[in-house]
Amino acid sequence: MGVDQLGPHLAAAVAAGGGEVGLPTYLGLVIVLAVGCQWLAWALRIPSLLVLLLAGFALGGWQRADDVLGRDMVFAAVTLAVGVILFEGSLGLRLRDLRGIGGPVVRLCTVVPLIAWALLTGAAYLVGIDGRLAALVGAILVVTGPTVINPILRQMRPTRRVSSLLRWEGIVVDPIGAILAVLVAQAIIAVAEGDTLAVIAVSLVRTLATALVLSVPVALGLSVVVRRHWVPDYLQGVLFLGVALGCLVGSNEIAPESGLLTVTVLGIVLANLPGLELRHVREFKEHLQVLLVGMLFIVLAGRVGVDEVRDVAPQALGLVALAMLVVRPVSVFLGLHGTSAAPRERTLLAFMAPRGIVAASVTSIFALEFRHAADALADMADRATVPARAAELQQQAAALASLGDQAQRLVPIVFILIVCTVAVYGLGVGRLAERLGLASSSPQGVMFAGGGPWVVHACEQLDALDVPTMIASDRPQDVARARMKGLTAVRINIVSEFAVEGLELGGIGTFIAATDVDSTNSLAAREFVRILGSSNAWQLRRDDDPGGESNERTAPAPHIVGRYPFAPAVTHDELTELSDQGMVVRRTTISDAFTFDDFRRAYPQAVVMFTHRAGRLSVFTEESDDPEDCVVVALTSDREVGKRSVRNAERKAAKEAGAARRSGNGEAEAPTQ
Repeated sequence: MGVDQLGPHLAAAVAAGGGEVGLPTYLGLVIVLAVGCQWLAWALRIPSLLVLLLAGFALGGWQRADDVLGRDMVFAAVTLAVGVILFEGSLGLRLRDLRGIGGPVVRLCTVVPLIAWALLTGAAYLVGIDGRLAALVGAILVVTGPTVINPILRQMRPTRRVSSLLRWEGIVVDPIGAILAVLVAQAIIAVAEGDTLAVIAVSLVRTLATALVLSVPVALGLSVVVRRHWVPDYLQGVLFLGVALGCLVGSNEIAPESGLLTVTVLGIVLANLPGLELRHVREFKEHLQVLLVGMLFIVLAGRVGVDEVRDVAPQALGLVALAMLVVRPVSVFLGLHGTSAAPRERTLLAFMAPRGIVAASVTSIFALEFRHAADALADMADRATVPARAAELQQQAAALASLGDQAQRLVPIVFILIVCTVAVYGLGVGRLAERLGLASSSPQGVMFAGGGPWVVHACEQLDALDVPTMIASDRPQDVARARMKGLTAVRINIVSEFAVEGLELGGIGTFIAATDVDSTNSLAAREFVRILGSSNAWQLRRDDDPGGESNERTAPAPHIVGRYPFAPAVTHDELTELSDQGMVVRRTTISDAFTFDDFRRAYPQAVVMFTHRAGRLSVFTEESDDPEDCVVVALTSDREVGKRSVRNAERKAAKEAGAARRSGNGEAEAPTQ
């Protein structure tokens, strides 16, 4: 299907008003649902694909995309969108991330899919699928993909090793699975038409050659264009998008379904060219990918009817059970045997194989391919002059047409498998990863950039609350001071590429830039926003930020400044001065017996840093509400001074409240630790 078909279909859809609803109405509704469902899933902390699929099924019951856009338009748009998603994912695949995991990644992308294909073929045959279609189903279902892996990884927050293993497998195996499925389909058609399997070998060689010949020179050409500034920055994102789509379409014209492999290789080559800065391109693609994933799942799920699902449910559920409980564990443990993957990593990988958009989109195509092949054979039979040959061709056409009808039943089967695997893996793999010590779905740890004395004291207090901490500094004395206290400390430049992309942040949920250089703090805070989110990346108040009545002439630009932690928001110099005066970080229990107001009266100069309640840590700020029933971590004055302040506060309150106050409501001493 070429893009030259898109224009007529789009024009026809617009002219017809899109069937029951207009095209603008339908597309607008799909976009709103795509965004709204992912927002809702984030708020509920559940896999977004579950909400998207449910919304898609509901929308399809009212209006199907085929009725609005036309089937060819839907498949063409899906192909382009999947190509963009794979290109975006491959731009983040750095070869340096393979250090220590190169062997497991190679096995995950070669041996494991082959074992899975064989086992899935057998599983599909066991549940009653025709042997030829069973081989096709097995090829389709070896894929996982970034559309399902990335949302789960964002929620699960695994270690970098596990994240790299899953991302490499998901992105690289997607085009491999699509190509394998195409080769199986071509083999089925070739055998039906009486051709030799040599056709399949030629097709495979052509696919691989096309991907390499197109992707590598184009990547090198793009790098020259960017490095020589032949294109302005604001056009680079759309330039890369256009080039990727051009490679996808051109590759498919040369070798059918080779485009996905081409754009994947293109992204990997670009990501690993030395000195090529593509961050703004990746950010553009990330935002586009989020929208496309939502739209694709809603549109494709809407093509599956309730009756179709009901008819194949027993067969599909049997395949789901075999795929999850037998195929994936066996293929992973056999495929990774003898590699550097640790046993707990293999265990997690064995129970992490959700299926994504490539499986959904590719399945829908093959029923049409078989029918097209059947129609072509029927035409040849009509033109045949030898009766025996005509009868043979008619018989082959009838067999392929019957196979096409059976292949149509694969679509709801694959969607049931997608829903089940996303639900089970998305909801359960996070708990498994936490039990294995490979992830934290709700990380509470704190990472400090800078290792001054007050930072070390704060980490000691947090450590006593079982909150993981990490100190990152480029000063040897800071790292030595922290390690002497038994704390985790690394010597790095916090604004280095390694700090952002190579540092292991398992269990870390909060970042606080606390160096003595404001510009470094600002840069680091903005970088860690991309990793932890804007609500979890902080920096100490800058010296040049007057606060209060500041305006655009005096205040730093908001886009270069992180959020300010603590109450009051203090600068590095102010914290250092308070620490030099003898103030230290302590824990204080806030309760009905000793309220936060009592704490403030006892320690009027205290800098409140964190609150800890029911195992959850929160950064305290000037906008925070007064805490209740929690532990406060704060920089406070000498303990005896605090006790005298409490007694003075008690006397003053007693005089004002009268005898009832003195007899029944005396305030307690500050329970500092």
